[in-house]
Amino acid sequence: MEKIKIGFIGLGNMGGGMSLNIARAGYEMVVHDIDREAATPLLELGAEWAETPKQLAESVDVIFTSLPGPPEVTSVSTGVDGLIEGVSKDSIWIDLSTSSPTLIRELSKKFEDHGATVLDAPVSGGVKGAQTGKLAIMVGGNESIFNQVKPILDSFGDKVSYTGSIGSGSICKLMHNTIGYGMQMIISECLTLGVKAGVKPEELVECIKNGSVGRGNLLNVTLPDTYLQGKFDPPNFALKLARKDVSLALELGREYDVPMEAASHAYNELTAAMNRGWENKDSRISLLLQEERAGNIEVRVDNS
Repeated sequence: MEKIKIGFIGLGNMGGGMSLNIARAGYEMVVHDIDREAATPLLELGAEWAETPKQLAESVDVIFTSLPGPPEVTSVSTGVDGLIEGVSKDSIWIDLSTSSPTLIRELSKKFEDHGATVLDAPVSGGVKGAQTGKLAIMVGGNESIFNQVKPILDSFGDKVSYTGSIGSGSICKLMHNTIGYGMQMIISECLTLGVKAGVKPEELVECIKNGSVGRGNLLNVTLPDTYLQGKFDPPNFALKLARKDVSLALELGREYDVPMEAASHAYNELTAAMNRGWENKDSRISLLLQEERAGNIEVRVDNS
């Protein structure tokens, strides 16, 4: 894979940084963007310019796209002068966009009819991560093709994960982002309440950063030791104590007229779990209620 030619479409905030890191790793490149000026840094490094996605696909072995979303992915891949018109047998298309899992699965089948392979590989780490090569890359598709192109992915990402069949990378990225935005909601509730109740923002944020939440214990320690193992006894922190804490926070919110929608939902979940007779179990047992609502889906991770 060392002497292959790489095409890159979408040279914006994310794609610009990723493509430059690929070029700096020594790969020969062909690039395209709706704004030719965005390609200037790459052209100065010796990259070639392609007038259309089709032209780019005709001249490279591996194609990367970094686009805003499903409409752009569809247009670039199967629109007029799209990638599908230029790919050949053994072509590999890797879509780095945060897009629809269903769409990439449909497109993968169409590209297979032309002998090409598709991987979905959305990234996380922001613009700075794209510039510095500090990105998480979540890759779905054929595993042998993933192993073949991994050295290229390593040139712009420091945490590259194979996630399973086509579309699974996009699923992981969507779940990751939605967790982040959900966390933002309850963080904003607690920060506004804390400040209104009399704590300075600097001190409040510092305390949260220094505590279990700020240290990342939930995903790295607590959930792996309890919920992800299906182990709730003996409790790490009892359900009845967790509900007491959230109840006190909601009482404070009422006192200071601060709406606490996300916290109220958490309280309702803990209360429903209490009504199952789980008060002395680990508080994470309340998460089983969502498993039931999802159709008795069990989320368990083997740590052996």
